[in-house]
Amino acid sequence: MRPKIQSEAQQIPLDFKGRTALGREDFLIGPGNQDAVNWIDLWPDWPAPVLVINGPAASGKSHLAAVWRDLTGAEMIKPEMLLSQTADELAQVGEYLVLDGIDPWLGEREAETTLFHLYNIFKEEQRTFLITTRMAPSHADFAIADLASRFRAAPLATIHAPDDMLLGSVLIKLFSDRQMAVGNDVIKYILPRMERSFTAARDIVEQADKLALSRKRGISVPLMREVLTALQDD
Repeated sequence: MRPKIQSEAQQIPLDFKGRTALGREDFLIGPGNQDAVNWIDLWPDWPAPVLVINGPAASGKSHLAAVWRDLTGAEMIKPEMLLSQTADELAQVGEYLVLDGIDPWLGEREAETTLFHLYNIFKEEQRTFLITTRMAPSHADFAIADLASRFRAAPLATIHAPDDMLLGSVLIKLFSDRQMAVGNDVIKYILPRMERSFTAARDIVEQADKLALSRKRGISVPLMREVLTALQDD
């Protein structure tokens, strides 16, 4: 029996720049990403050669792809390699593959041609690969109709905006990573006043750190009021 991603541990999905903790033990499952986690756990019984994970920036797509790589031994290939290498060459990189952040190459005919042939190779050989993208295939403007039909029929795991519990955990972890103590009153103040995204959480904590250092003050509701006001004015 293959291992499952545990939902009960106090874990957190982060793929921010500079953070390398991308293991199972760092991934918190919430309502917004449960479907994507279920698809990872379903492997190798996927109904198509490819699983597409889509979601906004910094939502945990790359992190979940790293979890799947750890599970399968998959190799990472950069999407731009669709232009520099053939489908046969890419298929030889590894038994399973991850293409992380493919959005810029959808609509580019040469890249799509390689991807189309890669899909067919993996289908014929009963292999699987995982793709992450910010937009769902149904919203992409494909150059090759046959590729569009295959991707739109493939399983799609969407990561949605985080709920308060998950977003609060992200804020606490980000403050902790900077050795900044923060009370529940501060988290309760921030949550209803911020954009519902991990990127916003990162920006808020980064600005709070800078302001607290410049003022030589701790993290408090008044300080966070200044931070949120400044970010709103940007």
